[in-house]
Amino acid sequence: MPPDSTSASFGEKTVKRRTVPLAAAFAVTAALLLTACGGDESSDGAKDGGKIAGADEGGGKKKDAPSSTAPPDGPADRPAADLPADVKNVFESWKTGDPAKDAALADARRRIDATDAAIVDGASESAAIPFYYRGEALVGAAEWIAGFKKNGLSITGTTRYYAPQVTPHGKTAVGIRYCADESKAYTKSRKTGKTDKTPVTDKSYVLYNTRLDKNKQGVWQTTMLSSERGNAKCTP
Repeated sequence: MPPDSTSASFGEKTVKRRTVPLAAAFAVTAALLLTACGGDESSDGAKDGGKIAGADEGGGKKKDAPSSTAPPDGPADRPAADLPADVKNVFESWKTGDPAKDAALADARRRIDATDAAIVDGASESAAIPFYYRGEALVGAAEWIAGFKKNGLSITGTTRYYAPQVTPHGKTAVGIRYCADESKAYTKSRKTGKTDKTPVTDKSYVLYNTRLDKNKQGVWQTTMLSSERGNAKCTP
């Protein structure tokens, strides 16, 4: 599940996003950027970073950092994002037939899976997060993941992503708008494993607007992300 611009919510369950001071968020994710090769080398670490409280504690299996032996301007190996059997992301019509648009959509899908994997693992230090996020979006993702961990929550169920629209902005930037159906996705307690199944409402459907920029390794990184629950473009 991508970060929500307002709150983490499945049905009517809400998790507050702001869990650590913003200065601290910058500091920790800046450290993460040093371990991942997917960031744009021209980016400023302090601007693109975000620190997550408790990052040294882990809490789940760690993802290996992408190989640091890749040439600075060469292709990057994508880090794996392994989801448990009870967490599924379904992507409907996420191919356009245009190679450039489809490459951006593919990295957007991987970013969504990587975010969910980090939430499930409690692995706020996951190398996949600064690999697929940059700038403001990276700070937001760091806080989002930390919020679940701080509140003792994980996720379960199926989220459907549909109606993607890709708008190119030159050769190295695109806007991607898409909908998410979270009516079958829920939070669950890390301690008890109990699932919080909430009623389906218009708030179960989310409209996302994102910007992705391609870095020197060819990775389409999400640099801006906003969302709106209950938007009429996504509700049934």
